[in-house]
Order: sequence, then C-alpha cells, then structure tokens
Amino acid sequence: MNTVTLYRPVNQHELYLIEVADWRSFPPRLPEQPIFYPVLDVDYAIQITREWNVPAFGEGHVVRFEIDKSYFETFEVQTVGLDHFQEIWVPSEDLGIFNNHLVGPITLIHSFKN
Repeated sequence: MNTVTLYRPVNQHELYLIEVADWRSFPPRLPEQPIFYPVLDVDYAIQITREWNVPAFGEGHVVRFEIDKSYFETFEVQTVGLDHFQEIWVPSEDLGIFNNHLVGPITLIHSFKN
C-alpha cells in the first residue's frame, strides 16, 4: 500500500488523547473547529507549533503519521500563504473516516515549551 506522510501540530491535551487512543487516531474536533487540517511539511508544522500552540498553551508538539495515498488523493491540497504552507482540510464530521485510513501509529517527533 502506498502512503503519504503528514504532520499535525497539537497541544498537550490533544497529545494525551492521541496517546490514550494507543497512537492510532486523532480525537474528535471541538464544536468550534469545523476542519481538521494535517500539513504536508514538517517545517510548517513546527512553525505552527512554535507560533500558536506554545504561546497559547505553554507547550506544543508535532506528530507524524502515514495515510493511505489513494484516500489522501481525494482531498485538494490547500496552499495557505507560502508555497510550503500546504495542508488538507478534512471536515470534522469525517475525522473518523480519516482515522480509518491511517497506516501505522501516530509518532511524536518534536516538543516545544516556553
């Protein structure tokens, strides 16, 4: 099976929920979060973590995961600013389906604190 590597900036609570799920799924979004947006570039994920999660929560983390390429290709890649600011937008109500297409565990790759 072909896969695509994606990254996700998360706060400590999200990381805890991922760990509780045995590193196999992302937690449901909050009502005010209509989109789940994994990113395609690790440097972009690090930047989001350092500029948003660390100031807001005192710490932030970046996770890496693999997703089935054929499922990934059902999404349009969104460029939100610079060329490497690329992400896909998964409607929150489809996050369970998205989780079913993960290949292997979610891996913590970076942590940052104030």
